[in-house]
Amino acid sequence: MNWDGLILDPLLAPLIGPDLAWWLVLAVAVGVVLAVALGLWRGLRGVWWRAGTLALIALALAGPGLERGSAQALSDIVILLRDRTASQSLPGRAAQAEDATARIEAQLAQMPGLDLRRIEVDDDPDGSLLGAALSRAIAAEPANRLAGVIVVSDGLSHDAAAIPDTAPAPVHFLQTGSPQDWDRRIVIDEAPRFALIGQQTTIRLHIADEGARPDDGGRPTTLTARLDDQVIATVAVTPGTQVELPVTLERAGANVITLSVEGEPGELTALNNQTALTINAVRDRLRVLLVSGEPNPGERTWRNLLKSDANIDLIHFTILRPPEKFDGVPVEELALIAFPTRELFTERIADFDLIIFDRYRMRGILLPEYYDNLRRYVDEGGAVLVSAGPEFAGVDSLARSALGTVLPARPTGRVIEMPLTPELTPEGRRHPVTADLPGAPPPPGAPVPDDVWGRWLRMVETVPRPDAVVAMTGADNQPLLMLRRQGKGRVALIASDQIWLWGRGFEGGGPQLDLMRRVAHWAMKEPELEEEALTLAAPRGETIEILRRSLTEPETPVVMTAPDGSTAQVALSPAGPGRFTGRFVAPMPGLYTARQGDLVRSIAVGPASPREFERTVANGADLAGLTEASGGSINLLSDGLPELRRTGQGRATDGQGLSGPWIGLVERKAETVTGLSRNPLLPGWGWLLLIAGAMLGGWLREGRRA
Repeated sequence: MNWDGLILDPLLAPLIGPDLAWWLVLAVAVGVVLAVALGLWRGLRGVWWRAGTLALIALALAGPGLERGSAQALSDIVILLRDRTASQSLPGRAAQAEDATARIEAQLAQMPGLDLRRIEVDDDPDGSLLGAALSRAIAAEPANRLAGVIVVSDGLSHDAAAIPDTAPAPVHFLQTGSPQDWDRRIVIDEAPRFALIGQQTTIRLHIADEGARPDDGGRPTTLTARLDDQVIATVAVTPGTQVELPVTLERAGANVITLSVEGEPGELTALNNQTALTINAVRDRLRVLLVSGEPNPGERTWRNLLKSDANIDLIHFTILRPPEKFDGVPVEELALIAFPTRELFTERIADFDLIIFDRYRMRGILLPEYYDNLRRYVDEGGAVLVSAGPEFAGVDSLARSALGTVLPARPTGRVIEMPLTPELTPEGRRHPVTADLPGAPPPPGAPVPDDVWGRWLRMVETVPRPDAVVAMTGADNQPLLMLRRQGKGRVALIASDQIWLWGRGFEGGGPQLDLMRRVAHWAMKEPELEEEALTLAAPRGETIEILRRSLTEPETPVVMTAPDGSTAQVALSPAGPGRFTGRFVAPMPGLYTARQGDLVRSIAVGPASPREFERTVANGADLAGLTEASGGSINLLSDGLPELRRTGQGRATDGQGLSGPWIGLVERKAETVTGLSRNPLLPGWGWLLLIAGAMLGGWLREGRRA
């Protein structure tokens, strides 16, 4: 394609610059006007000839020329965006999209002057990002070449705010799915992230039926709540009605609650019939009762440890004067407050998370039934810690009370008075309470560290019970720290009152605070100190990391159950004393359950109900504004594929023809310049002849010659 045009290019521009050359042309033109005006005013002859000469000079200086250019027509661009996200895998949609895409490409191939841009939207952790893909695709193409945009999708976009308001060409949306589609899902209206242990919390939810629900779709269905695969609630729920589900958590740490609802025939998918919530259970405040049988150096150690934790409410009593001492001094003159034994050990005993007896002996202060209350307190889930001194080996030992039946060991009556270095047993190197304590004496044959533990000076000889775990030993390999599970509760026994020596730095000291804190927290069932535990974590998306803590070698692999019910076995490998690890790559997002023996734990990889399946019924509402503003259309592929047509600019871009609906692609007729040439209107000698002829004519006119 060629085109011509008249241009002005000052002849003097190469010599004196383009700006100055135009000023010179303008000055000559002004001179022409002034000369004509002066000549007419004076009545001179040959004025118009002189004016013509000056005008020719100005025109010659302007350098008129003819410019010839050539342009090439550009092809129009069509963007074909196909949605390949997980929601497109629902029944029928992938086949619809595949067929529509192939037929569109075939029709476009028969239309000359069109370039096709294929865009595919794949899965993203944030869902279907149709808006971002559309914005990038439209912005990447020149607006004067864009003939149209065709979107093949179910319309379920999770970034609706990113969808552009309009486009320079019509956007046609071809919706997959069927008008008869319907689905049921669980919608969480309100759920706490944290809850207090033992206190009821509430989850608010409702069941939503979307799409062409059958006539009986509104009948009640059963909602089941599970905590680590254990059913904790079963509720009848009517779709569309909000339900308040009360939950009480008893285990500290992360608790995965799975909610599932019965499926119905004809649903698009059952993947969104379940969802998972993670609620972290925490203690409000730990309530600890510390009873010291007599003033001793270790008493302050226990008090300082417990008072240093702002989350602990401590009640501390020290027996300063035994009841058998008869000196005639009234009790109210010797104590700030009376020891409320009945209130503490009968009425309020269940309020305590831990009861510590520090060098306590039976002196008649507590009635026999109080010790029986302590035994029941442990059986029902309470925690007792005994820090024993020489009195534990005597006739007034706690081991001789009803509480003695739940203690990890019984005394032999012998007190060992000699320096001793605490050492870890094989079980102690595995148990979370004592494992990895800094400065621990190494096992036989290993190098001795420089900061080895200091010695203690006394301990009580005991005989541990068969079900007790001996974590530390002292002199003559005698049990020093013993841990026992009793009923629902726990009991710990330290068979020495010398742990305070570590805090004073005697012979280098030792991890006094670490050991005391771990023992106390194990007794209060802190999850990170469980000796038999199975934990799951997914720090890298689809990879589940399995940690098994055990005092023995696990004999069976971990069985992983996927969201679709399939199972896989994961072998564990040692990762340190009492620690075994494994990895499992989740093949799909959803809720996974791990089982090994009696231990069951669950974890959600991605959302338990993946975001792609939160809404499943195809819907064009998110793209309706863009299609309307751009002059496009929305068509259901279930009704057939519209015909593609080329339309002129300003014409309708969709309609109904004899053969069915059609959608239009605008003919842009864009061009690009491929060449440019310029030729002067007259050569220099031609301008010279014209100017000379005009000057000669003016001279003859002025000389009155014909």
